[in-house]
Amino acid sequence: MPYRFLGDSGLLVSRLSLGSWMDVDEKYTADAWYDMMAFAFKHGVNLFDNAEIYGAGLAEKNMGAAIKMGVDNGTWSREDLVITTKIYLGSKGFVGAGPNDQGIGRKHIAEGTKASLSRLQLDYVDVLFCHRSEVFTPIEETPEYNLIERSKVEFEYVDLYKKHKLGLTTWSPLSYGTLTGKYSAEAPVGSRLNSDYWKSFTPDFADRVAKANKLKPIAEELGVSMAVFAIAWCLSNDNVSTVLVGAKTLHQLDQNLEALKVMDRITPEVKAKIDELLPCILKPDQPDEVAMIRGRFL
Repeated sequence: MPYRFLGDSGLLVSRLSLGSWMDVDEKYTADAWYDMMAFAFKHGVNLFDNAEIYGAGLAEKNMGAAIKMGVDNGTWSREDLVITTKIYLGSKGFVGAGPNDQGIGRKHIAEGTKASLSRLQLDYVDVLFCHRSEVFTPIEETPEYNLIERSKVEFEYVDLYKKHKLGLTTWSPLSYGTLTGKYSAEAPVGSRLNSDYWKSFTPDFADRVAKANKLKPIAEELGVSMAVFAIAWCLSNDNVSTVLVGAKTLHQLDQNLEALKVMDRITPEVKAKIDELLPCILKPDQPDEVAMIRGRFL
């Protein structure tokens, strides 16, 4: 596992890191999360990411219990792990929170961080991210980055990397799963994107799948799956310190880790082919609905 400094923070982070996004109804357990984290740690992953909103706080509880299991049985020490979590949406659901149970004002940052640390059973986290830039309290943001969503990372932020010594932690390398190659016109029954909750994140689902299909010949030429190809492409960007991946099973996680072995195949020539098939289109920066979520109280 290669490591890279996270900007000028002094933190060395694994090029691939493990995220924990889950829905309230998904039946994950602390034991399952320990197995997932232990497998990732065995393969060199040291950054594990969470958020107060994931599973309405359950994801942080599961990860906290898993961390303690690993410390107690000697799998890792706290110093071995880079634990990150995200503040913004609260732990009471998207619309179940009160006026100050969400957002990035001083009050919720203080109270939300304290609650996250309690669920994680930790005295501190290594990095605290703001989950969204809020129109009412603007900040810089952690960008989505994949073969479909490229504008921020490759154009909007390009002058900031050297000036401010930024190292990016990027999310959704598989574009909500549409870059896995397993989707066609419709999401398979039983998949995440077949639920109304997950569909709300990809109103342009068909367009994303069509774009992914254009890239399949390149993945086939490289002899890798679409998922491995998509993650390896993210890793090939020198300004990306770590790429957050998610997995529902150990097999999926194992497949995601394969991207480390093939990222050197994403040569300038391969990137030129990608750009020809799927050129990066500059988009104006517009806050999404989540960034406006507290507007319902106004």
